[in-house]
Amino acid sequence: MQVILLLAKGATEDTVMKKIFIYFVFSLLVVQAGFAQVDRSKYPEPGPAPEIKIGEAETFTLANGLKVFVVENRKLPRVAFSLVLDRDPIFEGDKAGLTGFVGEMMTAGTKNRTKDQLDEEVDFIGASLRASSTSIFGSSLKQHQEKVLELMTDVLYNPVFPAEELEKQKKQALTGLATNKDDPDAISGRLVGAVNFGKNHPYGQVQTEESTKNIQLADIKAYHETFFRPNIAYLAIVGDIDKAEAEKLVKQYFSKWEKKEVPSFDYENPSKPEGINVALVDRSASVQSVINITHPVKMHITNDDYLSTQVLDYILGGGASSRLFMNLREDKGYTYGAYSSIGSDKLITRFSARASVRSEVTDSAVYEMLYEIRNIVDKGVTEEELESAKANLSGSFGRSLESPSTIANFAINTERYGLPADFYATYLQRLNDITVEDVNQAAKKYLNPEGLYITVVGNGSGIKDGLSQFGEIKMYNNMGDPAREVEMANEDITVEEIFEKYIEAIGGRENVEKVETAKITSSAEVQGMKLNLTSIHDEPNRQFAQSVEMMGNVASRTVIKDGKAKVTAMGQSQELNDEQFEAVKMSMFIFPELHYEEMGYTMEVDGVADVEGKDAYKVIIRNPTGSEIVNYYSVEDGLKLRNENPMAGDTTYEEYEEYEGVFFPTVSTMKSPQIPVPLKTVVESLEINTEISEADFN
Repeated sequence: MQVILLLAKGATEDTVMKKIFIYFVFSLLVVQAGFAQVDRSKYPEPGPAPEIKIGEAETFTLANGLKVFVVENRKLPRVAFSLVLDRDPIFEGDKAGLTGFVGEMMTAGTKNRTKDQLDEEVDFIGASLRASSTSIFGSSLKQHQEKVLELMTDVLYNPVFPAEELEKQKKQALTGLATNKDDPDAISGRLVGAVNFGKNHPYGQVQTEESTKNIQLADIKAYHETFFRPNIAYLAIVGDIDKAEAEKLVKQYFSKWEKKEVPSFDYENPSKPEGINVALVDRSASVQSVINITHPVKMHITNDDYLSTQVLDYILGGGASSRLFMNLREDKGYTYGAYSSIGSDKLITRFSARASVRSEVTDSAVYEMLYEIRNIVDKGVTEEELESAKANLSGSFGRSLESPSTIANFAINTERYGLPADFYATYLQRLNDITVEDVNQAAKKYLNPEGLYITVVGNGSGIKDGLSQFGEIKMYNNMGDPAREVEMANEDITVEEIFEKYIEAIGGRENVEKVETAKITSSAEVQGMKLNLTSIHDEPNRQFAQSVEMMGNVASRTVIKDGKAKVTAMGQSQELNDEQFEAVKMSMFIFPELHYEEMGYTMEVDGVADVEGKDAYKVIIRNPTGSEIVNYYSVEDGLKLRNENPMAGDTTYEEYEEYEGVFFPTVSTMKSPQIPVPLKTVVESLEINTEISEADFN
C-alpha cells in the first residue's frame, strides 16, 4: 500500500525501493530490540534518579560560636553575606508586632552614621543592606566587600534606635493595620492562626493597634541586646571568595561580637480538633467567600515522612493540575484557583486547603473541598499522579540549585537541624523512591478529614444556612476573637420601627423632612495628600453631584440627573448602566431611609451585631435588581453606625453634629476596594436648604 502511495505521488521506482529497504531494516531492528512488544497504553518505567553533584560549603567556627559557611562561586565578581539567627519563636503578648520593627530600627542609624549617611554609602558602592529581627544581609561587588562588611557590622554592633524612627514605623504599622482590619484575606489569616494555635501561641497571636502603641524603644533595644548573639548565629558567604580569604575577613569583623546566653521558650502545642468545626466571620460587604479548611500538623524537614507529605500536598492542591484546582476551577467554575499546603516547622505547622469563591457557591465549594480531602485519604493517589508530582518537585529542586545561595542555605539547614550530611545530595534519589503506598500512608497519618476547622470570611446572611450542614457554626470577629454574643432584646422589632427611631435620633421627622437641599464639603488625607470632597443634594428634583479634588484638580465627578448617572474621571466620561445606576441612585437622598420603600427597595432585620463595641440592628436593604447593602443602627440611641456596600465599600460613622436642628455624621471612615488605605473624612462645611442652581449638576 505504501509503495502505491509513493508512486502515485510521483516518486521514481528507485526512490521507492530505497524507502522500502530502509523501512524493512528499521522494522527488523525494532523486532530484534524487542520494541514491538511495548505496551503504549502504559507510562514507561522511570529511569534511576540522577546523581546530584552539589558543591559543598566549606565551614569554620569562631571562638564566640559564630558558624560560618563559604560557597565559592566565581561566575560574577560579587560577594553576599547572610547572617541568620536561630532563636525560638517568641510570644509577644501585649506588644505583638515588636519583632516587625527591629530590622528597620537597626538600619535607621548607628553611632557612626545617620540613616541618610548609611543609605548614601550603601548606594555609592551599589550594595544591598537590609535587616530583620532574625537576619542581616549585605552584598556588593568583590572590590567593595570590606566596605559592605564595615556597614553591616556597624548596623549589628552600633544601632542607636532613634525615637522618631520608631514613631514613624508605628504610624505606618497602624495605617497598615487599619487597611488589613477589614481585608478578607487578612481576616482569614488571623482566623486560621487563632483556631489552629490559639491567641496565646506565637503562631496565633495578632498584632493590634493597642499592642503596636505599647511598643517602646526600650523593648527594641532589649530584643537586640538579647537575641543578636553569635552563639545562635550562622553566617553564609557566597560568591567570588575562598575559605582562606573569608576566614580572614570574618575574624576581622566578627571576632569582637560577644556571645551571651540566649533564652529559649517552650509552648504547649495544640492537638487536632475533634469533629468538624465551622468558624465564620460575617463580612456583609463581601461578594466572595474566603474559605480555608485547616488543622494543626506536626511536621518538620527532619521527619521521615517529610518528602511524602510534599508529594501528597502537590497532588491535592499544589498546582494547576492538582485535584482541588481541577475540581473547583476547571470542573465547577467556582473560583480562579484552589490550593493546599502542608507546612514544615520545628515547633508546629498546619495543613490548609483554601479558595476564594462566589458567595452563592460557598457551601458547594466547601463540600467539594472536603470531598477531595476525604477521597485522597480513603482511596489514595494513582501512579500517574505520583510520577507527575515527582517530576514537578524534581524540576523545582533542580532550578533552585542554579542559585549559589541555595548551597549555603543547604549547609546552614544541615547544621541547624542536624540533618544527615548527604540529605540534599540524595534528595532526588529519596524522592524517586517514594511509592504510592508511602503517599497513601502519609495522607492517612497527617490529614484529618473528620477533625478540622472550616474557616470562612463572607456575607453571613447569605452563606450561614448553607454552612450549617457541616457542623455547628461559631462566629468570630475580624481580629480572630470569638464574636461577642449579642442578644436581640426585641425580636419582633420591624425595619419601620428601626428607621423611625433613627429619624427621631437625628432630629425628628418634622425637622428631617424639611431638609430639601444640602451642600457638604469634606476633606480627607491619603498618603500625605489632601482630598476635598463636595456633595450637593437636590431632593425635590432628584439630583446629586459629587466632586473629588486633589491638588486643585478634579480627580472624579459623579452626577445623577434625569434618572441617569454619569461618572467622569481622568478626562473620560461614562454613563452607568441600569444595574450600576441602581447601586448609586440612593445617593440622591440626604436621608435614604425616608425613600427606600417608595423606590421599590425591600428591607429585613437580620438580628443584632457588634459594631465597634456597640449593639446595632443589622438591616439588609435590597434594591429592585437584587443587590444588597447593609446598614447598622444603634440599639441604644438609634443612630446609624455603619453602611456596607459591596460596590462602594464600608463607611463607619464616628461623630454626629447638629445643623439647624438635624444631626449629620461629620466624621466617618470609608474603606473602599478602590482606595489602598482607609479614608477618614471630616466635614468642613454643611449648608442646609441653600440655593442650588442647574450649573451644580452639569
